[in-house]
Amino acid sequence: MRRRYNPYALPPWLRYCRGVTVQIIIPLTIFQGVRTIFLPTTFDVILLAILILLSVSFRLEWL
Repeated sequence: MRRRYNPYALPPWLRYCRGVTVQIIIPLTIFQGVRTIFLPTTFDVILLAILILLSVSFRLEWL
């Protein structure tokens, strides 16, 4: 059986890093999306996909 994820079981420094990441990931994803629209390269598209996956996973509390 899978254990439930509890963010309070993490060390304080890791909870702090996670909180900062959650606050920064959405504006960074929006900026990368605008940048990808104007200058689409393979790296930009892959980075945008990774950022979107991270945003969704933080929003749904998978990470």
